[in-house]
This record gives sequence, structure tokens and C-alpha cells, in this order.
Amino acid sequence: MSQEPRTAAVIGAGTIGLSWTALFAGHGLTVRVSDPRPDLAKAVAAALAEFTPHLAAQGLDVDGLGDRVHLAGDVAEAVRDADFVQENGPEDVEFKKDLFATLVREAPRHALLLSSSSAIPSSAFTGDLEDASRVLIGHPFNPPHLIPLVEVVPGERTSEDSVRAAVDFYTAVGRTPVVERKEIPGFVGNRLQNALSREAIYLVEQGVVTPEELDRVMTNSLGIRWATVGPFLGSHLGGGPGGYRHMAEHIGKSMKKMWAGLGRPSQNEEEQERLIEAVEKAYGSATYSQLTEARDRRQLAVLSALAEGKN
Repeated sequence: MSQEPRTAAVIGAGTIGLSWTALFAGHGLTVRVSDPRPDLAKAVAAALAEFTPHLAAQGLDVDGLGDRVHLAGDVAEAVRDADFVQENGPEDVEFKKDLFATLVREAPRHALLLSSSSAIPSSAFTGDLEDASRVLIGHPFNPPHLIPLVEVVPGERTSEDSVRAAVDFYTAVGRTPVVERKEIPGFVGNRLQNALSREAIYLVEQGVVTPEELDRVMTNSLGIRWATVGPFLGSHLGGGPGGYRHMAEHIGKSMKKMWAGLGRPSQNEEEQERLIEAVEKAYGSATYSQLTEARDRRQLAVLSALAEGKN
């Protein structure tokens, strides 16, 4: 982009889109939101009210937050003067093909066009576009106004300038962008999450632990370690002075044997229903709002501790 972005269009005001809206407004951008949902005004107002304390805790200026957010009558109106477009539509290739054709046609030629797609690479829906140089993935983790990671994934026709501009933009709104060198379904974060989820489901399915107990295992061990150093640095430190080399040479063989024994949950209808009921038993006594409030409060505490640890 030729200039610092000042206007962001958010297309799709579901959970992710509303979170992006609050984040962008919190960083002083004018935000135009488009979604066909009949309760759009109510949903945006409720989200801003809910997320304002989170933004304030991050040191952002929340005075006049709502004044920076505007509802658009349609997609064309939302992107008309946008510098940056964040799409948050359904995970459907045909839907995204149609939508991005509209975005390319209606948005200014300098506007970056990013998709929050969780699994679909942009090359899957940009093949018919006349100009796909400014289209790429900007995949967040929920909720993006709190979780810093944004996976920046260029498509086959994305320009290097657009990748750099996306990195600059997400950095400017306080996120941590990571550029991925190859397109792969699910990208990196969701593939890791799915791999862990598969084994978690298997362990519960086999009666080794309950869902609540498995969550306690994670939050009292690997969750802490990986939140601070990640899997590879964690293993490097786990190898003592010999580092990752020592770890690989001395524990690598037993780890490989364990890989072969990782579970493949059946998740037939009966097993799936049993798992759903077990999760509901563990957490069903609290409302969605209560659970998300507790989650976000803890996540803010973790983020604060990580920031202090860098000093």
C-alpha cells in the first residue's frame, strides 16, 4: 500500500469479525462493517461494550470507540474507501470466489484484501480473479483482539509488496504476524490444534481421563511451557546443556515409538455423543458469557505476564 491505512472494512460480523472491528477501532482506525444479519447494529454495540475493557487493558484509547465504527448497507459501501479489508465469511470456496470478485471490483486499487479463512488457502478462490496480487490470508486465533497471532499466508499470485504491507498492518494494530512460506490446508496453527485435539479426544474416548481432567493436564503443564517458549525451544531447553541435539539423540527413538502409538479416535455417532455429553457435564453449569469472561481474563493475565517477561 502506498500510504498508512486509516480505514478498515470488516466483511462478516460474526464472532471473529466483531473482534476485528473492536481491535481496529481501538487502534484509531475508521471501521466500516458489512453483514446481512438483521441485528447488526445491536451485535456491534454489544461487542464494543464487551471488548472495551480488554482494549483498555492493552493500553488502547477507547474514548469514542463507537464513533469510529460505521455500519455499511452492503459490501460495496463498506469497501468503497477502505485501505484494508478483512473478510470473515463462511468457510466455503464458492462463497469466497464470489465475494472476492466483488472486493476486487469495488475496493480501491491500493486496498489489501485479506481473508480470515481458517483452512482454505487463497489460491483456492482467486483463480478467476483478474488481479489476485493483493489477496492473501490473514488468519487470526479467536478472539483476534486478544490473541496476537495472525498467520499471513500468500497465495500463488500474491505480490511480495502485499505480504510486506500485511505484516506492517497487523504489526501496527498490535498483532504478531507470521508469514508462512507454503499454502497448506488449515495453515499451521489449526493443524497443530487439530493434531493435539485428536489425541485429546482419543484419551477421553479410551477412558484415560475426563475432558475436565485433560484440560487440567494442559493448563498445568504444556500450556504454560508452550505459552512461554513454544515446542521447539521447550525441547531445546529440555535437553539440558546439550540442547535439542541431546534431546533428539537420547529420547528421539522412544518419541518415534510413541508417534506410532498415537490414537485414532473412532468418533462414530455414539462416541461423539458420549464426548459431547462429557464436555457438557464438565462445563455446562456455567453460561457461555461466564466461560468466555473467565477465559479472556486469564488470557489477558498471560499476555501481561509475557510482556513483563520481555523487559
